[in-house]
Amino acid sequence: MSQPVPMPFQPVSAERRADAVVRQVEGLILRGVLRPGDRLPPERDLSERLGVSRPSLRAAVADLSARGLLTSRAGSGVYVADVLGSAFSPALVALFARQDDALLDYIAFRRDIEGLAAARAARQGSDTDLAVVGAVLRRMEGAHGRSDPKEQAALDAEFHMSIVEASHNVVMLHMMRSMMDLLREGVFFNRAAMFRQRTTGDALLDQHRAIHDALVARDAPRARAAVEGHMDFVHRCVTDQREADRHEATARLRLAQEEGR
Repeated sequence: MSQPVPMPFQPVSAERRADAVVRQVEGLILRGVLRPGDRLPPERDLSERLGVSRPSLRAAVADLSARGLLTSRAGSGVYVADVLGSAFSPALVALFARQDDALLDYIAFRRDIEGLAAARAARQGSDTDLAVVGAVLRRMEGAHGRSDPKEQAALDAEFHMSIVEASHNVVMLHMMRSMMDLLREGVFFNRAAMFRQRTTGDALLDQHRAIHDALVARDAPRARAAVEGHMDFVHRCVTDQREADRHEATARLRLAQEEGR
């Protein structure tokens, strides 16, 4: 008689509640629901929302903090850590800022990735996802009337990120958040300068409307084409401005030479 074959099973133990909290917070960070800098609710409120004891919650927070996902600030609370900080080293960021070619590569990268994100969002984004995109667009329209370049630039970044979020690809989400952070910090170029010219601002708003309309129509090819056309326009604006800056520098040299005669 043959001997029974040992089976690779072990007794199942009840999961620690702290582990369940860790997994839930990890998932919220991974999916972009919790963002760097977001403050968690006070301990008592959060333990009640999660249905766990405060000691279990403390154990989960300690675990997440040890992993670098949460950080505690004395007298302030617990926050989502800047998990994007490691995407680009400070040395690489400084190199980006010094090299002109990095700007055009950045725009080309965004054109390709955001085009894919828009196509995915048109196919897979929920109605709620697209409602978020529409809400940001309405805020952009309101800011357009106030003619505040900094506000318009900030909403521009938020609009594009809402599309990436609607694509539901977590790798794309966190990579593009990191790329947008470089743009907000002015590593590549001053976005607000693009909105100071009324005609350029009008064109940019129309392009964002076209992207939104294609998403709402669930037309993936049109959504991708609209994003690509928008980024091509940004490329032209940036290169035109760089050329104008070079011409202005030459003109100033000529003026200085003329005045010195």
